[in-house]
Amino acid sequence: MSSLRRQSDRIAPLVAYVLVAVGGLIMLAPFYFMFVFASHSRTEIFSLPPPLFFGDDFLLNVKILADRIPFWRSLGWSLYVALASTGLTLLFCSMGGYAFAMFEFRFKRSLFLLVMGTMLIPSFLGMIPTFMIMDAFGWIDQPRALYIPGAASAFGIFLMRQFITASIPRDLVEAARMDGCGELSIYWRIVLPLLKPALGTLGLVTFIASWNNFIGPLIVMRSPEMYTLPLALRSMQSPVNTEWGAVMAGSAIATLPLLVLFAISSRRLIDGLTAGAVK
Repeated sequence: MSSLRRQSDRIAPLVAYVLVAVGGLIMLAPFYFMFVFASHSRTEIFSLPPPLFFGDDFLLNVKILADRIPFWRSLGWSLYVALASTGLTLLFCSMGGYAFAMFEFRFKRSLFLLVMGTMLIPSFLGMIPTFMIMDAFGWIDQPRALYIPGAASAFGIFLMRQFITASIPRDLVEAARMDGCGELSIYWRIVLPLLKPALGTLGLVTFIASWNNFIGPLIVMRSPEMYTLPLALRSMQSPVNTEWGAVMAGSAIATLPLLVLFAISSRRLIDGLTAGAVK
């Protein structure tokens, strides 16, 4: 009986590793084929069997991409919007989280519940009001319409509030106040440096979400030269004669920064999400 138990103890981790490896290969397969198809022509992509290894048409596909759409301009707009959205979100969400964690004010609990309640509203319900508000502000076809409305996200405020509550002692803030430090100075010089794990997590999530955002530009952008990358790549698709090799090349170029960013900061992402979960 004990030998069977020892055998099962040895086999169980092996089975778990095999299942995880198979699952990882299945999840990586779409990325692999995206990069493979980016180096083949449309005819080769739809041949049977489809190509399984890299070809020689990547530069040609990039040239087709740049000729059909303002690809590099759209790439720059995507980078600008993602960086602006990330910076504003980190600023406003850290301020909101600090206020909810360290201040006592009237209707604090009700306001926090109201902020959290916005997470229950499906995003598609806000498409028409968003367009109407942006149109009233005169922000249609302007990049600011993509990064200002979501600068204070409920998820970001919640993440910052939880991290501050779990990781920053209230006595530290009270001691700074007793020493005559102002609230903005406490936030900037004491609280913000201690928020690096949570800021890294929120920054990574916000950047990826903004970089991949398709619905937002679809609602407020009208001119092709103002399209961000997802919308520009979608504009290349047509019922006939879609250059799928060029589309795959654009998708591969758009995916590379995210893969590098995630590989560099994945550990910080996990640390930030689990901070305060275990004491």
